[in-house]
Amino acid sequence: MTTFNLGRRALIAAVAAIGLVGPAASEEVVDSIHFLIPGGAGGGWDGTARGTGEALTNAGLVGTASYENMSGGGGGKAIGFLIENADSNHGTLMVNSTPIVIRSLTGVFPHNFRDLTLVSGTIGDYAAIVVGKDSPINSMADLLAAYDADPGATAIGGGSVPGGMDHLVAAMVMEAAGKDALGVKYIPYDAGGKAMAALLSGEIAALSTGFSEAVDLANAGEVKIIGVTAEERVDAAPDAQTMKEQGIDTTFVNWRGFFAAPGLPEDKLAAYQQAIAKMYDTPEWEEVRARNGWVNIHNSGTDFEVFLEGQEQQISDLMKKLGFL
Repeated sequence: MTTFNLGRRALIAAVAAIGLVGPAASEEVVDSIHFLIPGGAGGGWDGTARGTGEALTNAGLVGTASYENMSGGGGGKAIGFLIENADSNHGTLMVNSTPIVIRSLTGVFPHNFRDLTLVSGTIGDYAAIVVGKDSPINSMADLLAAYDADPGATAIGGGSVPGGMDHLVAAMVMEAAGKDALGVKYIPYDAGGKAMAALLSGEIAALSTGFSEAVDLANAGEVKIIGVTAEERVDAAPDAQTMKEQGIDTTFVNWRGFFAAPGLPEDKLAAYQQAIAKMYDTPEWEEVRARNGWVNIHNSGTDFEVFLEGQEQQISDLMKKLGFL
């Protein structure tokens, strides 16, 4: 477990103590947050928790932030721990993302987001479909035409297992385009390099991946982005068309956000939500966000619940069609 201590918080407290700042100013600061991370160091959950903690503390919204990595059970170990030790973890926020929806649906663990206190969705990464830089395919219309001409030769690859996020996105997009998701040939790869080799060799016609990864590959001149699952174009790749622009009525975002133990007191929940809401207006957060290429997606409280329920229904319907549920 690691701890990040804030000098600025101490300064605020000291200034308040000698009367230069009123009590209200210091009361707005959350004393500490312990971030529980359901995976190992260096992963997306880890980066999100540590980046958020960095921004909150550097901006003076939280006094200290500590971090604990608890891998196991596809994220289920940390969820179970938080539920089973709820009363002693009111100072803990657990980071999670779309897999909490997918893995609860498929029974990887027995809990779901309703068993926790929903705090706030914070960031997201849209999905994208890309093709090799020398591919004759330049748009989703081109990909669909190739698929219509020869479905078996128009495979889509991804970095997740069948039934995982990349597969679901590819199926979702093709279904929204009027194709049968069951007919889409999906080939999984366990590394980006292997997927790129497959694109170059023609083993796959396109690759389903996260938008931030797609942008990195496009900036390196390796791929063309032919569709993004955002509501509107994203500044990081302003020339990349959305699916909706191309007549494919679907959107998807791999969100990341924070949950607390069940039964969290209302005042603690409100303090966490307020700190996160204020974070978005700070230069400290913008520095972290820009460095990681994150997209701001803020859903707090009830809005977060409505968003999760909508995504759960969308994923559930598709997984049933694909035979995974």
